[in-house]
Formats: sequence, structure tokens, C-alpha cells
Amino acid sequence: MSTVDAIVLAGGRATRMGGVDKPGLVVGGQSMLESALAAVASCARTVVVGPRRPELNSAIRQVQEIPAGAGPVAAVASGLRALADCDFPAGLVVVLAADLPFLTAAAVDDLVAQATASGVDAVFAADEAGRPQYLVGAWRATALRDAVDSLDTLVNQPMKALVPADTLMVPVGGVTDCDTPDEVRRARAQAAPVELDEARNLVRRTLTPVPDRETNVRSALGGVLAEPLVAAEALPRFDVSAMDGYAVSGPSPWRLRRDVGFAGGERPIGLLPGEAVRIATGAHVPEGTERVLRDEFSRIEDELLHQLPDTPEREDVRRRGEDWLPGDEIAPAGTPVTAAVVSVAAAAEVGSVRVRGPIRARIVMTGDEIRGEGPLHPGQTRDSIGPVLPILAAALGISAVERVHLRDTAGAFDELLSAAADCDLIVIVGATGGGAADQLRDALDRTGARLLVQRLRMRPGGSTIIAETRSGTAVLGLPGNPYAAVATLLALGPALVDGLTARLPTRRRTVALRNAGTVSEQVPRIVPVHAVDDGWVGDPQVRTAHLAALLNRDGLVIVPPGLTDGAEVEFIPLPG
Repeated sequence: MSTVDAIVLAGGRATRMGGVDKPGLVVGGQSMLESALAAVASCARTVVVGPRRPELNSAIRQVQEIPAGAGPVAAVASGLRALADCDFPAGLVVVLAADLPFLTAAAVDDLVAQATASGVDAVFAADEAGRPQYLVGAWRATALRDAVDSLDTLVNQPMKALVPADTLMVPVGGVTDCDTPDEVRRARAQAAPVELDEARNLVRRTLTPVPDRETNVRSALGGVLAEPLVAAEALPRFDVSAMDGYAVSGPSPWRLRRDVGFAGGERPIGLLPGEAVRIATGAHVPEGTERVLRDEFSRIEDELLHQLPDTPEREDVRRRGEDWLPGDEIAPAGTPVTAAVVSVAAAAEVGSVRVRGPIRARIVMTGDEIRGEGPLHPGQTRDSIGPVLPILAAALGISAVERVHLRDTAGAFDELLSAAADCDLIVIVGATGGGAADQLRDALDRTGARLLVQRLRMRPGGSTIIAETRSGTAVLGLPGNPYAAVATLLALGPALVDGLTARLPTRRRTVALRNAGTVSEQVPRIVPVHAVDDGWVGDPQVRTAHLAALLNRDGLVIVPPGLTDGAEVEFIPLPG
């Protein structure tokens, strides 16, 4: 098979989408551009035509059609120019629009195979109705170049203007494009729910990190280093004694001087061979010190210091810069600022650092039926998780700046999302299902938010939503069920903080689940777990309308389908 290149069209004006970045819209857990790039992953070279996207792999060439928004033919021409300087020109070129969320690599490979076997100028996909899709095709490279060169103008030409006479149509699944908000909504409804790990990775790599700031190290607690922590001074700053004992020079015995070296005191004058001086732990050793003789290894007789027989010879001197030197990186960017970081920064003479976070969140309880205080009226239920969500969020590194109750009104979510720039994260409980009062998804679309996760493949928690507003505020939509909301927050919260702060992901903890076969079902589950003498046991049945299932439990476990007893599963500790 000849070499195959790919041109992915990811520009255009998206007028029917209100001018939003259509290729960046997420359907089924990844953006439509990511889906297109996955479909052409086997091609030798790939050119993406459209606005520059810094997140793309450096191996992918990026160009802009001239002028921007000049239509698909101008975009194809720009892509061909980007490929013209290749050392080994391709025999075939795949041309693909970045608005086909369900097109697969197998479908593209089939088009390429048909083009190779038939020898025609171009092979195009045909949709379920038999209509040709000219933005899903495999071309002979020379035929595509000739077609572009034959046009008097490239601007605002339809793709059909390039189609040669010698073509072939091949039925291909997944070629339904998304040109309107309704089509995007339908595609999202058809998309499979996102796996938990996929959702975590998605938010880590696609959420917009919060701005970094410089602050005093002590005030940075709870944030994340935006730059590496670099030592300003060596540690130790000078050679110091590691033990209480005697600084000595030369072999035993030593003439013991009367002066003493104290930590923080004056440095004793230099030692001559055969001399020793009493010294404390942390004291600056005198010049000429060869080692420190520990108290327990020594005896004094006739003003001479002797080393006891059969004791080891150890240096017991901490040399300057033994731990780090000025300019050494002590902690990488992405490290959470803990008490240990504050202590290390002080030891390294670092007074201020650049950090992101702590993450500021607004917690929003929804539903006319929810009541926080006062007597319950008919049809109402007590808000049993609103008061504890700030406590749980704090354990994840999220600071709740406000907790509000949102009524079930038509424009309430629009106003909330449009005014979201004063916080980093909005945690919304409820309004994520498909009921008449569950309006969050429509409000996200109306306000131009970027939807990252439409649904989650986990029980409970399937209706979970993750998005980002136009102002860059993350949105976590949790199910209204108390246990589902808390369990999903604990499962996704750390990844959200990772994405918003560029924090290094924490190590995953696993436990062996004794009754994994009993707990495991057809979809992944998140269930309470408790420790027993010989392992861990998960709860097969969980009542989800309250948090009683968490009483006397040590944490939660993520239980994939099809496990057998004793399988290792992810463990999420419950905050104290």
C-alpha cells in the first residue's frame, strides 16, 4: 500500500453553531477533533487546518486556510501546501472534516483500501441514505492537487467543486456530522457513557488551569506549585557535625582542646593534626576536621581523646550542599503545597512561590423540594448533604466560598453559569437527569459552555456532567441522590483539582476485595467498603437516598464488571 497522508479540516465559521469552536466540542468523552485524529492515526503525516491548537502533538502540522473561514476547498489547498515539502510524497490523501464524532479508524482504513484496490481518483463515504459525503474521502494525491489547481478561485467554493469524474462511493457508518446544536445534542445522547478513568484523564488534560500567583510560602498551603521549587541556599549551608561528639584531625589519640563548638555559635578555630575539639550536633565543624567521633565511641584519659577499640570509623559530618545546592530543583511544578513543602522551602531559604489554587468552589443545591432549615412542607425533603459537601470538598483541596440553593426556574442556570467567573469550580447537585426540571444540560448549551462529560458509566453516578464555561470555570454536575452525589464527588474531585491546578496526579491505592464477585455487576459500581481481619469487604446493596451507607465504613471502592473474589480494586478513603 502506498503512503497515506491526512488533511483534517478543523476551521470554518460554524455559523449554525453560533460561532463556537465546533471541532472542540466533546461528544462521547473526547472532542470531535480528537475523534477525527484517532480515525486517521494510521496515516503517515497529518495536517490540521484551522485555528492553531497548542494542545496538539508536535508531530501534527497545523496551518490556517487563507483567508480564515474561506471554506473547505481553501482549507484543502492549505493542507496540500503543508504536505508539499515532504521528502516522500504520499500516493493517497485522506480528507476528513472534524465534525464526525462516530467515524472510526476502521472506516477510514476501508476507504483507503478501496482507493488502493480500485485505482479511481477518489473514494467517498456514503451515509445511511446513500448520499455522498465529500468531506470523508480518500484521494489519489495527484488527482486532488490537479482538482485544486484547476479552480480560478478557492474562496467559498463547495467541496463538490473538486470532485472528479472517476470516483467510487462506499457505504460507511458513523458519517453523520454535527452542524447544529440539535445535532450535537443528539450525538451526545447516542454516545456511550464515559468510563471513570477516561473522564478523569479528560478533565486532567482539557480543563483550563486557573491563573498562577506569587505568594508567601506559608500562605500557599493547599495550593499547587506552578513553578519548580528551587533552592536559594545550600543545605547544609556549611559543613556541620551530624552527632554530639568530637571534631578530630589525624589518627587517635588526639589532644583535646578546651573550646567547644555549639550549633549557632562561633566556628571553632581550625584543627591541627592530632587535635580534637568538643562539638554539638549541627555545629559548624572547624577547618581541618576529618571526621566527628561520637561520644559513645570515645573515652578521655590524661587529657587525650581515644577511640574505643572495635568501634566503626564514621565521618558523621554533613558536608555543605549534601542535601541540595543553590539552584537545585527540590520539588517539581505540580507538587501540592503541604506542610512538608513549606518546611523544605524554609530550609532552602525560599520566601515566596508561584502557585495555583486552592480551588474556590460554589456549591449549588437544586430543586424546589429541597429545604435546608425550618419545618418541611408537603412534598419537601431535608437537605442532608448540602451542609457536609464543603467539608468533603475541603478534604479534596477544594475551598467552598459559597453554598446556595437554586430554584427550579427556566433561567436560573443561565444566570448562574454566565456569572461564574468569580470562582474556579461550580459543584451543582441535581438537575443532571432527564426529567422536566433537570435543565442543566440545556443551560450549558445555551451559555456556550464546553461539555466534557455528558454521562458517566458508573452506578450510581451515571447522570454526572462535567463542563467548562466560557469564562473558564469548571462545572461538576452531580446526581441529586445523596449517596450518588458524595460518591461521585470523591471519585472525580481529585482529577478536577489536578486539571485546574496542573497538579501531579496522586498514586492510586488498591485493596483486595474479598467479595468482589458478589459486588461486581454489569457496569462499574462505587460501593462502601470496610476492613476486616483478613481483607476488605464491600457492601453488595447500598441505600442511596441518604448517607447511612457510609456509617462505620473506611472508604469506597470502584468495582469493574466481571471480577472474582480477591480482585484488586481502587480504594478511595473517606474523609474524616
